[in-house]
This record gives sequence, C-alpha cells and structure tokens, in this order.
Amino acid sequence: MKPHPAAAATLLTKLSSSIFTKPLISPSFLISRLIPQLQATILRSLCTQLRASAGNEKIGVEDRGFQGLRMNQGSLSNGVSEYHRLLPCPSTHGAPRIEHLVVLEGGSVSQYISKTLDLPLLYVTDLIRFGAVYCALVCPKPPPTATPEQIELYKHFTAPHILKKRRFIKGKTLLEAQQTFRITHVDERVEPGTYLRVHVHPKRFPRCYEIDWRSRIIAVTDSYVVLDKPAGTSVGGTSDNIEESCATFATRALGLTKPLLTTHQIDNCSEGCVVLARTKEYCSVFHKKLRDGKVKKLYLALAAAPVPVGVMTHYMRPFRLAPKIMSEDRTEGWLLCQLEILGCKEVPWPSSIIEEKYGIKDCGWPWKSSAYECTINLLTGRTHQIRAQLAAYGEPIVGDSMYMPAALAEISNPGVNPFGKCKKQFLDEDEKRTAAESWIKIHGREPAIAIGLQACQISWDDGEHVYNAGTPWWMS
Repeated sequence: MKPHPAAAATLLTKLSSSIFTKPLISPSFLISRLIPQLQATILRSLCTQLRASAGNEKIGVEDRGFQGLRMNQGSLSNGVSEYHRLLPCPSTHGAPRIEHLVVLEGGSVSQYISKTLDLPLLYVTDLIRFGAVYCALVCPKPPPTATPEQIELYKHFTAPHILKKRRFIKGKTLLEAQQTFRITHVDERVEPGTYLRVHVHPKRFPRCYEIDWRSRIIAVTDSYVVLDKPAGTSVGGTSDNIEESCATFATRALGLTKPLLTTHQIDNCSEGCVVLARTKEYCSVFHKKLRDGKVKKLYLALAAAPVPVGVMTHYMRPFRLAPKIMSEDRTEGWLLCQLEILGCKEVPWPSSIIEEKYGIKDCGWPWKSSAYECTINLLTGRTHQIRAQLAAYGEPIVGDSMYMPAALAEISNPGVNPFGKCKKQFLDEDEKRTAAESWIKIHGREPAIAIGLQACQISWDDGEHVYNAGTPWWMS
C-alpha cells in the first residue's frame, strides 16, 4: 500500500531530522531501508527546489511539478492522469510536468523511472525516444531557496567518500559530473546518486502528422536540404521533444539513412525556408556563413496596420524568455535589432475559414477591413525580432497572440509601455526591472499554430544559391 503524500511529507520531516542530527545512524543505512514508494516521494520532494537550477531550454516552459494532467488516452474516474503511450499524438496537451529524481537503486534507467513515477514502461520508453529524459552523474547544486533538508541531501550525495565509490564519475571533476545530458537509450544503466530530470508531459506538435512533407521539400543536394517549413512545427525540436520536428519528418519523407541536422531556426508559428544539413561538416560550413553575414533572409509579414518603408531600429532587452522587450533608445547591454521594410501593400484580411484552419487568434484587433503584406530584409537575426519590432511600432503581425495584446494596450493607453515612445525615466535598475515585468504581463501567450510571417527567401554566397518558399498561408 502506497503512503499518502501528506503522510509522506510529515514523515519526511521526521526522517530528515533524525538522519542528519544523529551521528550514530548512517544516512545511507537509513535511506536504503525506506520502502520504494516512500523513497520516491521523499526524494522527489527534496529535489523539487532543483527546478530553478536545472532550468528549461525552451522559451516560456514552466516547471509545474505534480500537476494533475490529462493525457490523450483518457483519465481515471478520480481525475488522476492515465498514461499509455505518447502516440497517437493528442490534438491538445496540458501544462508541462517535470519530475526531478535522485536514483537510489542502480539498474535500467527506464525501469527505474517507470517504478518511481508509476508510469507504464512503454510510456517511459516513448519519453526517452522523444528526448524528454535528462541525466547528470551527480545531483546539481541546490539554489539559494533550498531547504536545509535538501541541502543535506546534496551534501550527502556529493560527499568525497561517496563520490569515490561512484564508478561512472572516475576521472571527472564535480562540475563535469553535474552537467546534464540527454538519455538516448532505453537500456542505459544508472547508478545510485545519479540525478534524473523527466519531462513527463512534453510539448506536442500535432501538425507534424497532417503535413505532406515530401511536397514541402524545395531542394535536395549532396550537402543540404531546403524545406518550406509549415507553421505550427519546430525546426529541430524542443528540449523535451526531438521526435516531432521538421528535421525528423523531412528525413523520413526523403528516405534518408542519416538524420538531417538543424543549421538555423525560425519560430514554431512561422513558416518558410529553412536549410537542413546532410552532414556535420556542412552544418559547420553553413554556421560560418551565418556568422560571416553571407546568408540573406527575406520575410513576408502580414501586419495589422500599414508599415512605413525604410530601416527600423530597436534595442532588445537581453532576457532569455519571451516576450521580448524593445526600446527605440540605445541602452547599455541591450541588443541591436535592425530590419528593412522593402515594401508594403494592402491585402484582404484572411477570411474566417482561413483563420480557423490555421488557428489564428482574434486578439481583439478592431480594424479588420484590410491587412498589409510587408517584404522585410532581416539585417540582424534575434529571437522574435520581426514580431517584437512591428508590435513596438503599433503594427503587430496578424494572429500574433503574444505581441498584439501589448500593442493594442499601448495604442489605447499611450505610455503604458515604459520603453515605448512615451518612455519613462527610471531612478535605478530595480525600478526598470519592475517596469519590464509589469509590461511583460500585458502580453499574451505564444500562438498555437500560425501567425502572418513567412521566411519567403533564403540565399547565400552573393546570390549563388537562392531558394523561395511557396504561397503564404494567408493567400492560399
């Protein structure tokens, strides 16, 4: 019979106190005699604070721990999630669920996760296939907010006499052993003291299964493949899902034996030209072309308001998560963002049928008689650059549910954007940081499928190689 979580938490406090205050009792001796279910409950509780230090690579992902989640194959009558397999892909997915574990019993990583988290073994196998399981040979250092019990647990597993017995970390420094890496084999072995991060509920991309991928191939050479990426897909995958990606599905569509490699990115909600390398050597070659400025990218953007022709300059706050904050004023440490509007023409606003097909959010924009198709030469390549710059000018992209609400707020209430044209003077960095956080809250969420943005052309080596995308979704 499994202990109730509340009872386990109470017992955790008592056990932790006795483990680390009574020198005559060995911590490893006492831990080894806890029943398996209680071991998992205690260690998951102790490792919860590691979320802050483990981090999430994907922009905007939140680590929510043990949220009650609903999987695609139904749920039990008491509301607890019922897990079977990751495929077939659900049309919707719940909030992320990330579990942090410290291994107590050596053996197969898939079997340990299955037993500890009470997940079907086939489901865990799918998670590993998706790239949703990470490992560190030694538990990472807890953040400053860690409890005394968590700090003691860290000290126990990183004690020199314990580390000396660890076969897998011989020859490595502590920092090297604390580096996380993706588990790629279901039969990989782990030893006691190993840290695991399990993305139980990875981000999904249902659009991958709706696309005729062969028809999206623009060019195939011995060195690279050019793909017309569909909106609502990821170029190379996310931190918890490398299976449902353009690189994976394009590889299969072409029947290639070696996987295609990502050379650059465009947003999941964008469509258009991306270059996938067929070899590691060409991947390095193309990366150098990007660094040297030899790759030119043209975009079509469907703006909700007319955009003036010319160069648009902003400075982006250097913050990893979205949304991105722009300022027209040069700010120390902020990143230069430049793009050139080559032309702008009035076009019909997408019909309701097209909007529904591509999941276009209404966002409350009041003027829908016309939209404006802009041709853009991207001079600097920052994450969300075109989207954030156009929104900062009050000309957000159609369907951009992240940036359009903020643009509307500034239009209806000038000065609400502390970094806009009616900018505010800050007394210190703390006040500036508080203003940035308040402005971020006005923004919306990332679009589900598409926005009016297409990477319509990519070229390099002074036009020696030029490739064009197909008709944008709003003209289909």
